[in-house]
Amino acid sequence: MTDSSNASHENVPSRQRRRFPGISSRAYEHPADRSALVALRKLSGFDTVFKALSGLLPERSLRLLFLSDSVRVSDAQFAHLNGMLRDACYILDLEKVPPMYVTQDPQPNAMCIGLDEPIIVVTTGLVELLDEEEMRAVVGHEVGHALSGHAVYRTILLFLTNLALKVAWIPLGNVAIMAIVTALREWFRKSELSADRAGLLVGQDLRASMRGLMKIAGGNHLHEMNVDAFLAQADEYEKGGDLRDSVLKILNVLPRTHPFTTVRAAELKKWSETRDYQRIMDGHYPRRDADKDTSVTDAFKESASHYADSVRSSKDPLMKLVGDIAGGAGDLGGRLRDKFTGGAGGSGTGKGDATDGPQESRSPEDPEGPQEPGPARS
Repeated sequence: MTDSSNASHENVPSRQRRRFPGISSRAYEHPADRSALVALRKLSGFDTVFKALSGLLPERSLRLLFLSDSVRVSDAQFAHLNGMLRDACYILDLEKVPPMYVTQDPQPNAMCIGLDEPIIVVTTGLVELLDEEEMRAVVGHEVGHALSGHAVYRTILLFLTNLALKVAWIPLGNVAIMAIVTALREWFRKSELSADRAGLLVGQDLRASMRGLMKIAGGNHLHEMNVDAFLAQADEYEKGGDLRDSVLKILNVLPRTHPFTTVRAAELKKWSETRDYQRIMDGHYPRRDADKDTSVTDAFKESASHYADSVRSSKDPLMKLVGDIAGGAGDLGGRLRDKFTGGAGGSGTGKGDATDGPQESRSPEDPEGPQEPGPARS
């Protein structure tokens, strides 16, 4: 039988789904993903590390490891996953179908890694947890990573995370590595939002995408869960608490590579309701053959505009305070001191104090947050 890694797009999706010939990853990439990647590439020392590791990382060893100790998806093994993989590549018009492996691990997980060519790996825990349509969104998510070229950065992140643990005893050595690891994690959290969108374009079933995220968060107990209540958690997480909670959120996020699942669900649902998503579904989207003509400056401006809009509309107390300061509401240092010490020094600013989240009427925002270090939870 033909190995899936060499298979062409002879088959079509198992149910009628729209296909996106020549689609560029720019069509679904989150603005925060692009801006975080720009910031990562500008980080001092990153180019040096990237070039060095690109030549040193044992990619052949990695491929042999999965080949020898996991099950390669094909027409003969996990055929239903092979069909989903080929469908996803057909829909997103990814010319070469990447090899896919199932590895024994009870933790629901999936990842797309590799330097020269991407490899997709899913765990038995994930395969057993999700139904067909939920799994289809996950496979599309990983194919989205492959199309966006995320695999190489992710591989370096995994390598540096392990290296940081090994050199923790070396003075200053770990600090330099962790600076790059932190920047990589910040980018990867945002890249997950892009890949979630790719998963929706492949599955074309928002409810299945929502169910999959709920199962990753709460296990195989759908009869005990509710999508609306799950999304309400994301809203409560974003706007709840005071400035101290905002700081704790940042600290919770830093060691993670993935956004929190409730936040991912809310972010994906919001995108599914936009004109941008509908235009893609109608066949109007950026094409790969025009990628060379795109402006990095324009992409960065778009990302900056997204962040500005996020700060303005955020319900998070800290982001609201930053927005007030940017709008001329007063001194940031003094306002922060007053919030943390219980003082009232900011009340005479002319725009009022930045009160705690639940006391304010604020417009909804596009929440972003993350998930666990190590291999990805799709």
